[in-house]
Amino acid sequence: MLSVELHTHSSHSYDGRDPVEMLLEQAAAVGADAIAVTDHDEYEASARAAELAPDYGLIGIPGMEVTSAAGHVLALGIGEPVPIGRPFGETLDRIHDAGGIAVIPHPFQGSRSGVAPHVSEAELASADAIEVYNSRLLTGRANRKAESFARERDLPMTAGSDAHIAEMVGQAITRVDPDTDDLPGILDAIVAGRTSVEGRRTPWHVSFRQAAGGAKRRVKNRLRDLL
Repeated sequence: MLSVELHTHSSHSYDGRDPVEMLLEQAAAVGADAIAVTDHDEYEASARAAELAPDYGLIGIPGMEVTSAAGHVLALGIGEPVPIGRPFGETLDRIHDAGGIAVIPHPFQGSRSGVAPHVSEAELASADAIEVYNSRLLTGRANRKAESFARERDLPMTAGSDAHIAEMVGQAITRVDPDTDDLPGILDAIVAGRTSVEGRRTPWHVSFRQAAGGAKRRVKNRLRDLL
């Protein structure tokens, strides 16, 4: 079984803080075997992280967190950026066309752009996997709802730290049982449902710090764009 971190953000996300090197260093320190950097609507840093990953003893998974018209979708294993703002079904198709798989993060957290309020159950179930444990939680209700949805429909399940600072990489891990210890093997195992999830809640004060830092960076970016 490989320990895989499938949901992290670097400084290339509007609400991320740290460069990819720090995320990779932390992933290696906590014993992960593979990591995906999934910046919001940005691909460049993730592609670079995937290239650097072997230097840290890791398998790199290029990806991004795509903002579809319905909400957020994780695109994992893609070879090129996926366009944003498209309908949910088209977004999944574009991810597949780019060589990746589509995983739905925090689907029942509408306040964090979860897609469930905006798509049918059949559409949600058409994704390759559902993130059933996101470590940035308050009560855990949304995670439990995501897990129930996935189990009722026998859908593959993943976990993700949703780390926006390097220290939180590894808070939630997907255990993957691949046929080969490489990127294609990991993606195939996820789609086949050969996964288990484990995780710890991100401490509330860290979540607050991440959110506050993200808001501050958004304001700075908007002011910069106006100048």
